[in-house]
Amino acid sequence: MTDGQKKPKGAGKSSFELINSDILMEVLPVKPGSVVLDLACGKGIYSMFLSEIVGDTGLIYAVDLWEEGIRLIGKEIEEKNITNILPLLDDATAQIEIDDYSVDVCLMATVLHDFEEMNKSGAVIEQVKTILKPGGYLAVIEFKKIDGPPGPPMKIRLAEDDTEKMVSGYGFKKVKIVDIGEYNYLMIFKSIRS
Repeated sequence: MTDGQKKPKGAGKSSFELINSDILMEVLPVKPGSVVLDLACGKGIYSMFLSEIVGDTGLIYAVDLWEEGIRLIGKEIEEKNITNILPLLDDATAQIEIDDYSVDVCLMATVLHDFEEMNKSGAVIEQVKTILKPGGYLAVIEFKKIDGPPGPPMKIRLAEDDTEKMVSGYGFKKVKIVDIGEYNYLMIFKSIRS
């Protein structure tokens, strides 16, 4: 990399082409005007998809630690004159520079297993809970616990029960789980902060 920064694990890869985006659009609690955090967004493929759903009155925070990915998003939104995506270079395991209680939905697309492997999933989920509005949603897409490829090695994949147990321990309640393709599932949680 030209900037001398180490490329984060999984950077540059996207699960978007593996999922059924029609099902995702149907079940995600995102609508026109929603404020969405695409956490560990990579090159922003999910951000672009969500941008069309939230429309001119919504906002997508595209957050990643990977500088090249954030540059690519910035270039694409400039070329396409997209005004509802805000790329942010931030470390989700440390501090995300987004106001507390300001986001309707956080999407973590095939990244929770990476945070768990780094022993940072708890810190990330705690931070997401603080950024979400009371009653906000966390949508987690993960690879099914089946042999790959595609996807990460079996030993770091998260079974549905593992994901539910992990996230529920931080003040979230599972709302639904949906099969969104041959390789992936989507689990939606609601913040139960009082």
